[in-house]
Amino acid sequence: MSTSWDAWNYRQSATRSAGSGSMVGYHVHATDGDIGKVDEASDEVGTSRIVVDTGPWIFGRKVVLPAGTIDRVDDADRTVYVDLTKEQIKDSPEWDESTTYDDAGYRERLGNYYGDFYI
Repeated sequence: MSTSWDAWNYRQSATRSAGSGSMVGYHVHATDGDIGKVDEASDEVGTSRIVVDTGPWIFGRKVVLPAGTIDRVDDADRTVYVDLTKEQIKDSPEWDESTTYDDAGYRERLGNYYGDFYI
């Protein structure tokens, strides 16, 4: 992968057509299977991300996936594809719902964790 990976902005391959609407409710698929559904989605420049409700897969834990981890979005199938394994996502830094997305420390930990897979 390229060292120019940008954690907090969507890749060109994940570009969606205008008027596609929210990804909330879309299934999220890792390279080795489904991990849950999109609970929240943000298109904020420089902090774009999705929050995935993993359901029973990892005991109802929600995980934050930076937009840069999204390989593509299939609006017809309502599926978001990320190019990470379930294990990589499961081992990501824990997100405490009381922590805001603006928390620079958390965003840095998350970006560094996922960034290691794109170098």
